[in-house]
Amino acid sequence: MLIKVKAFPSAKEEKIIKKKEDEFEVMTFEAPVNGGATRRIIEMLQEYFNVPSGKVKIVRGFKERNKIFDIKL
Repeated sequence: MLIKVKAFPSAKEEKIIKKKEDEFEVMTFEAPVNGGATRRIIEMLQEYFNVPSGKVKIVRGFKERNKIFDIKL
């Protein structure tokens, strides 16, 4: 399943907010340096969807705020 994520790196708290069925906002403590924020977002999505490591892949938006992820449920 493909989902759209709006990333908020360097946030004051870490949380995932579901906006629509396939749209989320993800706030993380990690700074957007060397892909750190994206890696943390992947970890958070794995926990949120309760899937093992490797089941969440970024499809688009590696260095952008708006990203698309593929979740293998």
